[in-house]
Amino acid sequence: MLSALIFTAVLLQTQPGEADLAPAFGNTLLSTYPDGRTARMWLQPGGRFEGQGRRGGLSSGVWRVRNGEVCFSQRRPIPLPGSYCTPIVRGGIGASWTARAVTGETIRVELVAGR
Repeated sequence: MLSALIFTAVLLQTQPGEADLAPAFGNTLLSTYPDGRTARMWLQPGGRFEGQGRRGGLSSGVWRVRNGEVCFSQRRPIPLPGSYCTPIVRGGIGASWTARAVTGETIRVELVAGR
């Protein structure tokens, strides 16, 4: 669910836009939590995403770029109010960084090839 959204810090720059997220399209954002479990997210051009949380639950929704961040709004399995925003990180396959999950945990995010 929303935990699948957390890993998606996708690189900070002055005026980021959808083009900055292009390396993620067709690939997987893999987030590793302190307990070793992982979540996966798949971004699609045009503002849609799908995810699998660290407990195995599936989610989907929409994303948009706002004020230098990518913001996610979950629509399924249940619509959640508001959105989760995280800085945009530039990088290709193999790029990794730390981010803060919506739960407040520090997670490790990596862009891996394929779905």
